[in-house]
Amino acid sequence: MPQNKLHAAQADLSDKGRLQINVTSSLGYFPVADAKITITLSGQPDTVIEELNTDISGQTQEIELPAPPLDLSLEPGDEQPYADYDIAVTAPGYETVVVEGVQVLPEVESFQPVSMVPQEIETAPEEDILIPPHTLFYDYPPKIEEDEVKPMDEDGEIVLSRVVVPETIVVHDGLPDDNSAQNYYVSYKDYIKNVASSEIYATWPEQTIYANILAIMSFTLNRVYTEWYRNQGKNFTITSSTAYDQKWMRGRNIFSNISYLVDTIFANYLSRPGIRQPIFTSYCNGTTVTCSGLSQWGSKYLGDQGYSAIEIIRYYYGSNMYINTATSVSGVPSSWPGYNLTVGARGDKVRQIQQQLNRIAQNYPAIPVVAADGIYGQRTAEAVRSFQRIFGLPVSGIVDYPTWYKISAVYVAVSRISEPGT
Repeated sequence: MPQNKLHAAQADLSDKGRLQINVTSSLGYFPVADAKITITLSGQPDTVIEELNTDISGQTQEIELPAPPLDLSLEPGDEQPYADYDIAVTAPGYETVVVEGVQVLPEVESFQPVSMVPQEIETAPEEDILIPPHTLFYDYPPKIEEDEVKPMDEDGEIVLSRVVVPETIVVHDGLPDDNSAQNYYVSYKDYIKNVASSEIYATWPEQTIYANILAIMSFTLNRVYTEWYRNQGKNFTITSSTAYDQKWMRGRNIFSNISYLVDTIFANYLSRPGIRQPIFTSYCNGTTVTCSGLSQWGSKYLGDQGYSAIEIIRYYYGSNMYINTATSVSGVPSSWPGYNLTVGARGDKVRQIQQQLNRIAQNYPAIPVVAADGIYGQRTAEAVRSFQRIFGLPVSGIVDYPTWYKISAVYVAVSRISEPGT
C-alpha cells in the first residue's frame, strides 16, 4: 500500500457499523448544539450519505453506516476491513472542522469526537484531521526492541517513587528527534482509548481486547514511571511512532466497547514479582512483524479459543506476570470509595457526586439538577442515568467504578479544579 494512498478503495460494504458524533467547544467542556454534520464516503465528496444535527448535549443520534463484511476484520488479509468516511462539521460562530478517514467497522459502535474553535479566537486555521490507516492494515515501521525492565541505577536518572495514573499524556506526533513534530496534551484514558482503537480491531473477542489494553497501558505507564523521554531532555511523555512507541492518531474515532473497557480497568498495569515499575510490554501484529512480546493476531485467536485476558497475557509474557493497580490517580477530586453508590445510599460520597453532577449540568443541561443532600434517591439515579447516556456508559443509574471516575473527569474538565496535591 503506497505511503501517499492513505485510504484504500472501498468495495463491498454489505454490513453495517454504527457511529455517533460528539461536538464540543475548544474553549472548554461545552457541547455545541445545532451543529450540522455532513457525512460522505471517503473519495466520493459529492455523494452525501447522511446529514445530522447535534442535540443540546452536542451529540448526534447514533446512525448505521455501510461497512465491509465482519469476516475481513477477523483474519489478516489484503482487503480493508473497515469503511472510511469523511465528516464536515459547521456551527454558527465556529470554524468548520473536517475529519477525513473515520473508520467504521461492522457490527460495532464508535464515536467521533470533534472540537470546534470559536471564530472569535484569533488563531491559525486548524488543519483538517486526516486519520491514517489502521496499524493492522498498513506497514508501519516495526517496534525497536527494548528491555522490558529499565535500569534504575544510572547516575542522574529521575523516576517516580510510585506508580501513578497521570492526568495528561504529552504525545509527540512523530519520531523522538523530529523537533518539527507537534506535541499534543491528551488525557490518559483518551490516549489509551485512541491507541487501542488504532492498534486492534474492536470486533475481536472481549478478552483479547482486554489483554491488549493491559499491554498498552503497561507500556504507557512504563514510559511515565521511568520518565523515559524526559531523562533524554525531551519535553514529552511518548511518541506516536510505532518504531519507538505505539500508534496514536490525532482526532480519530473511538470504538465504544474499547472505551468502556478502558474506563473499567484504566488504573491497571502489568507487573512481575519484586519489580516496582510497570513492565514495558512490547507487542506486534504477529503476521508481517514478529517480536518477543504479545502477538496481536495471535491474541485474537487465543480469545477465539476462550482464553481469559490474564491467560493471554501469561501465554506471551510468562506465568509470573500479573495485573497490578496504580496507587494513585491524578487529577480527580477523590478516589473511588470501593463500593457502588445506588438508591438508598447516604453520606458524603453521595453528596460529592450530587455536587459534581450539578456542576456538570451547567454545561450539559440534559442532566437534571438534584438536591445535594447526601441521599441517593430516584432523582439522583435519573441524573446518573442521564450522565451515563451522554458519556457512553451503560445506563444503570448506579455510580460504579467507571461512572465514578468518568463523573470526576468531566467535573474537573468543566470546573478546571482538583484537590491540591493530586
